[in-house]
Parts: sequence; C-alpha cells; structure tokens
Amino acid sequence: MIATAEFVHRPAPDNPGWTVWDIDDPERFNPAVIGRLIVRAQGERSARMRMLEPGHRHANLHGRLHGGVTLALADIAMFASAYVVCGGHTAASVTIDLNCQFLGSGSLERPVDVVTEILRETRRLIFARGMVEQDGDPIAAFSGTLRKPSVR
Repeated sequence: MIATAEFVHRPAPDNPGWTVWDIDDPERFNPAVIGRLIVRAQGERSARMRMLEPGHRHANLHGRLHGGVTLALADIAMFASAYVVCGGHTAASVTIDLNCQFLGSGSLERPVDVVTEILRETRRLIFARGMVEQDGDPIAAFSGTLRKPSVR
C-alpha cells in the first residue's frame, strides 16, 4: 500500500507575496519531476502558479520546454488555483478532463507561469481555463474540469 502525501502550502520565504505549492513526499511527481512551484492569488477568481527552475530534465529534443511538462503544469495549476480561489476542500479533487492548445515553445532559462481562472464551482465540479506563459509570451492555452472529493 502506498502512503498518502499531504500538500505543503506556506509562505515562500524567497518570494514575498507567494506561497509554496508542494507535496511533503519528495519522490512524488510534482517535486520529483516538475520541481519548485509557488502560487499566489491574482484577482478574485484567478491564481498564478510559477515553475521557478525549468532545466535540462524538462527539455524536449530541441532544447525547449517539453510539451508533457507544459500539460503537467496546466494540470497542477488547476489544483493550485482551485485551492487558492475555492479553498482547501478542493485538495483531494481529481482531473476529469484537460484540453490544451500549444501556442509556442518555452525556454528553459526563464520561470514558467500558469495563470488559471476558476470559471465556476458547483457542488461536485470545478471548471477552469488558463494560459501557460513566460514573461507574457504564450506557450499554451487550456481548459479543464476537476471533480471534488465525495463527502463520506
């Protein structure tokens, strides 16, 4: 049996105004593959998540940000944004769908931001859309749906 892990959500000491978005198990996908992430509210229904250190392990064969990393960032950002906008009751949600349109390629030399808007929250679902970008340059647009955990 695999033990459950918990999210770490605390002020980011090196980034005032930002909060750490991490998992307390360093061998899980987010910390092991993606690396350090921070998040902050951006308006009433939006949040901005930042991948601080893209690097060689995130590269495709062209030396640019891999599309799989871009998709993973969009997915993770939906959860981070739902947590920031809707609250902690969304933490155990699961992805129902994620649609992505790649618009450009990302550099490995700059942080990658994901701005996500929570469009609607119902009793069971959260609808979101957003943009993956670097310094305002679009990398991908996405939309997705999260299903909140059952109340038992």
